[in-house]
Amino acid sequence: MSPFSFLVILLAASSFAYMHGKRRAFSLTGSGSGSSRLHSLPGYYGMLTALWCALPALAIFVFWMSCSEWVLTDLAMKTLPASMLNVPVDQANLLVNDLHNLIAGHVAARDINPVLQQAADHYLAMERISYMALAGIMSASALFFSALVYKRIRPRMRARNHVERIIQIALVLCSTIAIITTIGIVLSVLFESIRFFQQVPLTDFLFGLKWSPQMAMRADQAGSSGSFGAIPVLAGTFMISGIALAVAVPVGLLSAIYLSEYASSHVRTWAKPTMEILAGVPTVVYGFFAALVVAPFIRDAGGLFGLDVSSESGLAAGLVMGIMIIPFVSSLSDDVINAVPQTLRDGSYALGATRSETIRKVVIPAALPGIVGGILLAASRAIGETMIVVMAAGLSANLTANPLQAVTTVTVQIVTLLVGDQEFDSPKTLAAFALGLLLFTITLILNVIALYVVRKYREEYE
Repeated sequence: MSPFSFLVILLAASSFAYMHGKRRAFSLTGSGSGSSRLHSLPGYYGMLTALWCALPALAIFVFWMSCSEWVLTDLAMKTLPASMLNVPVDQANLLVNDLHNLIAGHVAARDINPVLQQAADHYLAMERISYMALAGIMSASALFFSALVYKRIRPRMRARNHVERIIQIALVLCSTIAIITTIGIVLSVLFESIRFFQQVPLTDFLFGLKWSPQMAMRADQAGSSGSFGAIPVLAGTFMISGIALAVAVPVGLLSAIYLSEYASSHVRTWAKPTMEILAGVPTVVYGFFAALVVAPFIRDAGGLFGLDVSSESGLAAGLVMGIMIIPFVSSLSDDVINAVPQTLRDGSYALGATRSETIRKVVIPAALPGIVGGILLAASRAIGETMIVVMAAGLSANLTANPLQAVTTVTVQIVTLLVGDQEFDSPKTLAAFALGLLLFTITLILNVIALYVVRKYREEYE
């Protein structure tokens, strides 16, 4: 039985418990009195029964699935001879990896170690037993707790309060998980970045003008020291993101103004969904479009004017990226413009203002916090884009202000540094974490600036 089957069965059992809990609440009201004698609506009694049926069993399921691999691997490894286990840690890890490959069936028949195969068979047998035991324990837990709540249902039972308290606890746990995940991401990047800065000075990284992280295998080879100046990478990131925002912000904002203030309902019903289709196009498709259409067009057009245009340019990547993020600006701006109270427009019209004056002096200032949020989201999307830059702008970290030359971005370099088998003690690999930390810091600064703008204008209009 697969883990997904457990969840389906648990969902069915919870639905069954909900119906019986609700039916018992109705049965306690007496004939003809409806639900007036109940403290809460009958649905709350059913929901409370379903929650106590599902949550304890789900907790058991999550606990076992999180630690089952470690437990089963330990039991399987104990079946191996002592001579295979008395090895250094790195060889033991390779042995565990071979065991998991055998379990998954990723090893050719001629390469199978009979002893290790026996351990893999033991692992699979123990896994089947654990699934049977898990099914029994989850069933017993669901039956016990749902029956306990079912027997305690009374007309004066505060079922709604209990359900809302459980939901509140679940919301707090979800918020805590989100916060802990964020902290974990920051700390994981920070610790690896500290290791990088122990080998490469921080000033060289932040103010260096050359990015060439290739490290030679021997000290006598050329380029053995590497160059880790992040300025060229940052310059390419800001250039491409700036071009993208220069395309997306005016087009998206003006589109939102037209759809919310000028367009008829018929035009709006088909224009807005059509525009939002752009957000669903895969980025690799945009990359193909940039590499096969936009970049050659820019190169040919530049040749007509005698300009030296690279086959991979930051302008091509920025233009296509700007097209990609238009829906982020347009859709969010349209929503916040429509959220501006109609009374503000009516008051402006009553004072003799025209429609365009009302939009410029009343609607846009009132919706500015939301518009700034949409632009910030678009900027974050542009800064984090990788595929379009790889296909249209290239991998060359050139320090240039010319958008017709090949440039690269932070995200592209992170992907390039972490592709393939890498040694995590090398500055070349650790440089990816330093770039990630730098990108996180830039995004944090953008958020702080956006919050400042939002609060400023909220204080003005509230």
